[in-house]
Amino acid sequence: MNEIYDVDYYDYELPLELIAQVPLKDRSDSKLLVLDRKTGKIADKIFKNIVSYFRKGDVLVLNDTKVIPARLLGAKEDTGAVIEILLLKNIEGDIWECLAKPGKRLHEGSIIVFGNGELKAKVSLKKDDGIVHVELIYEGILLEILDKLGSMPTPPYIHEQLKDKLRYQTVYAKIPGSAAAPTAGLHFTDEILEELKNMGVIITYVTLHVGLGTFRPVGVSNIKEHDMHSEVFMVSEETSNILNEAKRDERRIIAVGTTTTRTLESVINKYGEFKECTESTNIFIYPGYKFKAIDALITNFHLPKSTLIMLVSALAGRDNIINAYKHAVSNKYRFFSFGDAMFIGDFNED
Repeated sequence: MNEIYDVDYYDYELPLELIAQVPLKDRSDSKLLVLDRKTGKIADKIFKNIVSYFRKGDVLVLNDTKVIPARLLGAKEDTGAVIEILLLKNIEGDIWECLAKPGKRLHEGSIIVFGNGELKAKVSLKKDDGIVHVELIYEGILLEILDKLGSMPTPPYIHEQLKDKLRYQTVYAKIPGSAAAPTAGLHFTDEILEELKNMGVIITYVTLHVGLGTFRPVGVSNIKEHDMHSEVFMVSEETSNILNEAKRDERRIIAVGTTTTRTLESVINKYGEFKECTESTNIFIYPGYKFKAIDALITNFHLPKSTLIMLVSALAGRDNIINAYKHAVSNKYRFFSFGDAMFIGDFNED
């Protein structure tokens, strides 16, 4: 097997104390590792300094999805057995795809009760790996019920209680539906976005509701055998026009996060240009992939052997990425969702 397809090729050593447990007080105080993807050159900055790497006419693309309180703790109606579900994706109406723990206790027809019965979930389909489809049964407005009964679905490596739910949302979060935050965007403040606009950077948005596909571990040794879970995305006519014009003018398209990247690459792969659409994607980007949509990427530091470290390795080269990660470890960068940021691009002309 070619080593680029070996999951262990994307491993690195990370001291547990570098996994950020809480967000910084000021979003923009995060460290920023700037990586030139052609040369491998590294610069250590602070995130609020990122504006100096932009130029007039650049297009910055953000994912405006909003995290819902998607983690629910309930009990089986017939036995009282405790069941936790994580709402992953709205299929249609009140039918949701969920991750259930322990899934083995559920069968089609099982009913899970949450709170005092304000919300119930009836299992309509049982799949593999703890995935179930449920019909949510309630009266009133679902998001208001989730706000009352649910909790923010922070990743399992975060053990601290999140005191402020807004810190697991970007400042521009708008469209509810995600089971996890597009964490690269957590560093941006309204002030930074305003500064970028004032210098002539065009800011536009896509929506990808983050589900299991983003953080599901790779359970195979040959990454080509890994199946990505599909996630729903939306691109507006306004955004597609902005991006097509940038491509024609050879201006840079800078994606914030792997979710934005996967959205844009999915659209351009299918249509050959940017297009208004609402679709789902299971695109899996790893070395050998040729990027057609984006020129640069702002992202966080990702888990070893994850699909996300494979994506950034496709953009900057695996050796450059592993070297950058080793540098980040040596310099005590903070890792993962509440951690520090990377800016990957071609900076030799800047």
